[in-house]
Amino acid sequence: MVIRNIDETPMTPVQMEGVEGASMAIMVGRTDGAPNFALRQFRVAANGHTPHHSHDYEHEVYVVAGSGTAHLSGEDRPIRAGDVLYVPADAVHQFRADRGDELRFLCVVPVERNCGGPVPGS
Repeated sequence: MVIRNIDETPMTPVQMEGVEGASMAIMVGRTDGAPNFALRQFRVAANGHTPHHSHDYEHEVYVVAGSGTAHLSGEDRPIRAGDVLYVPADAVHQFRADRGDELRFLCVVPVERNCGGPVPGS
């Protein structure tokens, strides 16, 4: 069994072109023995953002705290704590903390995708 506290898990800056003020932590992943999915935590500083990007796998997102904007396939939508998002495979997306406070979210992805190495901005 793995138990980690979201507030006590060390964060690592996301190092990708097009990122501003984003950091992440793998809450549960391959190194924990998870065979199928990884749970990642992202924090995006006020006025920061993840890159515009896409990848060949879906992921699900839960907004833990803050508010901002989710860009998904050409559409911008406001998001806030408590919202759940589905990002389909190959959809261009970005998360922005553009509403005055830090944006914090959890992201579920297939464990074989970058969970233990460099991580894209969700």
